[in-house]
Amino acid sequence: MRRLYPVPTADEAARETFDTLDALADAYAYPAPRAEGAAWLRGNMVASLDGAARHDGRSQSLSSAADMRIFGVLRGLADAVVVGAETVRQEGYRPAKARDAFAERRAALGQPIAPLIAVVSARLDLDFSLPLFTEPLVPTLVVTGAQADPARVRAAQASGAEVVVAGQGVRVDPAEVVSALAGRGLTRLLTEGGPRLLAQFAAAGALDELCLSIAPLIAAGTAPRIMDGPGLAVPERFTPSAILEEDGFLFTRYVRA
Repeated sequence: MRRLYPVPTADEAARETFDTLDALADAYAYPAPRAEGAAWLRGNMVASLDGAARHDGRSQSLSSAADMRIFGVLRGLADAVVVGAETVRQEGYRPAKARDAFAERRAALGQPIAPLIAVVSARLDLDFSLPLFTEPLVPTLVVTGAQADPARVRAAQASGAEVVVAGQGVRVDPAEVVSALAGRGLTRLLTEGGPRLLAQFAAAGALDELCLSIAPLIAAGTAPRIMDGPGLAVPERFTPSAILEEDGFLFTRYVRA
């Protein structure tokens, strides 16, 4: 894996390597907090050359070995992984694993042994018998609105999940998701989508960074883009922070200007 941007000097290019998890973890380290207790929300998505976020209903078809390494590193750095209910159903989400490669780094930052999974769902239309809810190393969070169906809230709690309220009505407020998690000390946030949830975070002005893997593939079809929802009134500018490359895949990192 090599760095394309910022453009390395000849000396940097000769000695740089991103082939270890430690090197990737350093390259993708979260920035210092802007203020005490402030959260940083990073999105991670993969897309084909024609903009598809999925193929045959899943993102894995667009991925690569390098993309999965970065996927694992981003999880290894996060306090919590925020994901939409539809993505949980489609991708077959399981609890995050504790990985020895990140144990020392996480302990130094006071993080739990594995990132929490925070599932955002207004209707709580989830199978709470799944291992994601019944067998996590750290309790899974279910983020919903204040007026969510009480029976479904009880079902979530009975599974062992913790319910977090983010929104005054039935719907979930994306900005309140970030503040509610930050209030629990979860400030290094990673969202893996899906496209609807990522669009909601962007529209709410809550997305600080986007890590976008661009696969050298054309998917065609009618798959959603990485963001699928109402657009911003005015496009928001993001600036490139880094671009890595391996086997034709581009691993880009953009930060809100």
